[in-house]
Amino acid sequence: MSTDDVSRRAFIRTAGGAAATGVATATAGTAAGQEEAAVEPDWPSGVTSGNVGSYEDARGQDEVTVSVGAGDQGLAFDSTQLWVDPGTTIIWEWTGNGGAHNVQTVEDGGAAALDSGDPVGEEGATYEYEATEEDVGITHYHCVPHTAVGMHAGIAVGEDIPTVDVSGGSSGAVFVPQGARALGIATFIAMVSTLGLAFVFMKYGGTIPAEET
Repeated sequence: MSTDDVSRRAFIRTAGGAAATGVATATAGTAAGQEEAAVEPDWPSGVTSGNVGSYEDARGQDEVTVSVGAGDQGLAFDSTQLWVDPGTTIIWEWTGNGGAHNVQTVEDGGAAALDSGDPVGEEGATYEYEATEEDVGITHYHCVPHTAVGMHAGIAVGEDIPTVDVSGGSSGAVFVPQGARALGIATFIAMVSTLGLAFVFMKYGGTIPAEET
């Protein structure tokens, strides 16, 4: 076998390895992107400014409880921001702190017609609401007596809602899908590897020594 044949085989073998590395990089990058991707409902400002500001993704749960009268002063709902499926029963339970509270959808605040009635302050009092398909979307609600001091919250129902990417990165930056980034990196690696190998091949004229067998 001539040295030209050996060097040609070595070149092909090495180039194939570089291509495999590029594919592996792209696959790993795509997998990492899928793991890192995370979204939350795009809450209106009235909800995000609510006291405590806690968030809970309760999708997949049949029942979830929200504390009424949470926080240091008892003037908050916790979880403040809640994402559920249609069919989930939401139970608001009073802590007895912060005075008398109620649960009521703000005017034009969304599809869910939340209304627990008159404010109450009794610990252990509850208000239940089963989210339905008609409630799909984001609903902003508040405690009427304490609306001016930030006792606001929200529920998101279902998947057909506006969401925001919270997987990281600077706000306002252009979002590039992880898969596309990985593909770009893999392409760059493959190009550099091919150019480097071509340089070696041309410099040595196809006379890379054969491996001993």
